[in-house]
Amino acid sequence: MKNCFFIVLTFIGIQQINAQFTRRDSLQGGLRTERTSYDVKRYDLNIIINPEEKSIKGFNDITFDVVSATQKIQIDLFDNMKVDSIVWNTKKLKYIRDNDAVFIDFPERLVLKSNHKLKFYYSGNPKIAKNAPWDGGFVFKKDSNGKDFIAVAVQGTGASLWYPVKDSQTDEPDNGASIKVAVPNGLMNVSNGRFIGSEDLKNGYTRWDWEVKNPINNYTITVNVADYVHIQDKMPDLDLDYYVLRENETKAREHFAEVKPMMECFQSKFGRYPFWEDGYKLVETPYLGMEHQSAVAYGNKYKKGYMGFDLSGTGVGMFFDYITIHETGHEWFGNSITSMDIADMWIHEGFTTYSETVFIECIKGYDDAMKYINGQAKNVRNDRPIIGQYGVNNEGSGDMYYKGSLMLNTLRHIIADDTKWWKIIFDYSETFKKKIITTATVIDYFNKASGLNLTPVFNQYLNTNQVPHFVYKVNGDYLYYSWENVNDDFNMPIDIGFDNKKIRLYPTLKEQKIKLKKLNKRSFQIYDNQFFVKIKEDN
Repeated sequence: MKNCFFIVLTFIGIQQINAQFTRRDSLQGGLRTERTSYDVKRYDLNIIINPEEKSIKGFNDITFDVVSATQKIQIDLFDNMKVDSIVWNTKKLKYIRDNDAVFIDFPERLVLKSNHKLKFYYSGNPKIAKNAPWDGGFVFKKDSNGKDFIAVAVQGTGASLWYPVKDSQTDEPDNGASIKVAVPNGLMNVSNGRFIGSEDLKNGYTRWDWEVKNPINNYTITVNVADYVHIQDKMPDLDLDYYVLRENETKAREHFAEVKPMMECFQSKFGRYPFWEDGYKLVETPYLGMEHQSAVAYGNKYKKGYMGFDLSGTGVGMFFDYITIHETGHEWFGNSITSMDIADMWIHEGFTTYSETVFIECIKGYDDAMKYINGQAKNVRNDRPIIGQYGVNNEGSGDMYYKGSLMLNTLRHIIADDTKWWKIIFDYSETFKKKIITTATVIDYFNKASGLNLTPVFNQYLNTNQVPHFVYKVNGDYLYYSWENVNDDFNMPIDIGFDNKKIRLYPTLKEQKIKLKKLNKRSFQIYDNQFFVKIKEDN
């Protein structure tokens, strides 16, 4: 059902939508045979970062299986980066560049089920972010002691901004990755996974080696360079490591105390931390934050809320660090469960934003959780649908965060059985752990797990920018009610309170009525904090 919104568009409308996208977008977001013919098994990245030149030089060993016989594959690398050479079985391969895509020709046809490794040498000055993490690229800054403080964030922009990769969320390296990064002596690089060791290269540089055991999203592979102090902690089943600027060690030890209760909450609601083999890290960065798998980027300056502000406007958001909680939630939703196309990024952001509310409910209870999530409604813009256009590297509306979260809260109260709801969420996290899915996958799962037809509800919130209007009026002992501003098949119930009882109504586009003795405007309440709707009194 994920495509129903697009099916009803006229041919002219489709042309207008497609017109805004370029060949570069299609090359990055599309799935042609040069991409689908092979399956990446592993990346082994080995680079040198020169802070003075703001440059990268090195190679990526790309190991892959052939899933359909081919003589040409596509690897991606931004066109401002230089391809030095591509080597396969000691042979230099020919290639053609098309925007950021590098089409590589093999001297012979690669047969089905064969396994190969190519070494992609490259160099150059990667794009510098103007406003990371919203604008993808590298950040080159200095700490208060004048030492280099470097990091990268490329979600949406693409991992091929800084290393050669199959830049698509449809394919993760099944056997993990190694990230070996040489930086000037006196600095440390922190990347994903476990620290394997370091080596003084005797040329003014030290190489820091990291190993990832799990499949990993391309855009979450990362480098973080600074004069770090390493703080170690531990839970019974999970290593916790924090890499912070030397000047912030004392405050970090106190501030990150919330990590353990957060992890206890998330593991109880979403299942065991999905990348326990690689450990969990918070790594201080010169930008706000990013969900880099097993190396979560942290830059909230050790403040509560979002840089010291409560995005919900309720006060509830000021008892926790937004970046720690939100970006860690992504370990389950985004890093473990990944959308196949970034048009479906609500699968990452809606569930992760909801994880903030889950954490509040774990620590402070249901009432504060509802206050927080409903406070977020003021941030919903309803500018365009949450789901973007497929195949052109196009995200939908930023409402994927708050509206996506409010939709999940709505589903919880449609189901109206918390034991069942938390089992559904837990099983969802476990069922699709380390898998790549679509919106259709999510809808099908929730329909089956709940025993309800929730498809019209998903379609309303994801594929339109219209928030349902619950329209009512009181006339004598009768409450008249209906839905407006909804699709024709919208089938969502809503609850009201009357005479100390909760009554479930099933509005449609056609006005209905219910008789309630001694009814007046003050004798009943609409549970609009449990459903993301607008209330409209019809006079």
